[in-house]
Amino acid sequence: MQADNFIDYIRVNCKSGHGGPGCVHFLREKFRPNGGPDGGNGGRGGHIILRGNKNMWTLLHLRYHKNLIAEDGERGSKNNSSGKFGEDIIIDVPLGTVGKDDETGEVEVEVLEHGQEVIWIPGGRGGLGNGNFATPTNQAPDYAQPGEPGVDAWKVVELKILADVGLVGFPNAGKSTLLSVISAAKPKIADYAFTTITPNLGIVDYKGGKSFCVADLPGIIEGAAEGKGLGHRFLRHVERNPALLMLIPADSKDHKKEYDILMHELEEYNPDLLDKNMLIAISKSDMLDAELQAEIRKEFPKKIPVHFFSSVTQKGIPELKDKLWTMLNEEEA
Repeated sequence: MQADNFIDYIRVNCKSGHGGPGCVHFLREKFRPNGGPDGGNGGRGGHIILRGNKNMWTLLHLRYHKNLIAEDGERGSKNNSSGKFGEDIIIDVPLGTVGKDDETGEVEVEVLEHGQEVIWIPGGRGGLGNGNFATPTNQAPDYAQPGEPGVDAWKVVELKILADVGLVGFPNAGKSTLLSVISAAKPKIADYAFTTITPNLGIVDYKGGKSFCVADLPGIIEGAAEGKGLGHRFLRHVERNPALLMLIPADSKDHKKEYDILMHELEEYNPDLLDKNMLIAISKSDMLDAELQAEIRKEFPKKIPVHFFSSVTQKGIPELKDKLWTMLNEEEA
């Protein structure tokens, strides 16, 4: 997918429909000249609804439709007839989309399944007609309720990629190359920082016809939690990955420092990210002998497994798939 076509964050002005007013009316027939009140209720205002669509990967379609205005409900009428509901606005969104309030940042809705419909912004309720207010002591009420107003506010639609494994590392750590080797994905690969500026997804074929999804995410740099580099645009996608593959190149000047920076940025953005299953993978390690591998392994915490591999020679790739599959299924095992 082209970078300019991948939109994962957009502000929209939303206005749900106003509820229709109730009707004030009295029954008048040839042999019933003084019939009772028969004013109907107003119709509900239109909702704004998010619907999951597994075939979508971007919020690009909302770029030029930033004003989402639902229809108002209609007025009630005589003979206790209720007004027509306002037409709902249904927005198809990729799985993993959340709807937030623009001012508070509070997550209001979340769409995770194909076909799932979530009422994000409800329309106003229709007002009651005067037929609802008749009592033995007030047999001819000449009033009805106005409809409730809809909600008019700026909202945020945000996409967080749904994938089983997220590739985390500095720019040029070898994430895109790895994805191209273990899956059929063809991400852009070049020898400069931030080659990847949008997430790339790849399906990894595993033994017995099984598979899992890996996301190549934009490279992280020091200060990303404060928005430096691609900042929050990268980190929001990590929240949805059950497992994280921390990529550190073998030719790094300081492996431990890179690891510490990555962990610090994850913690600064969301401390819960540190509770995910993690695997440290040392890329470009085809030139390392057993002694050098042992020295590098000592630099990392013992509680996190370390794996050495090379995307160029395919050394360690089958074992890497095994470890990722085990991480994703260890609870079931």
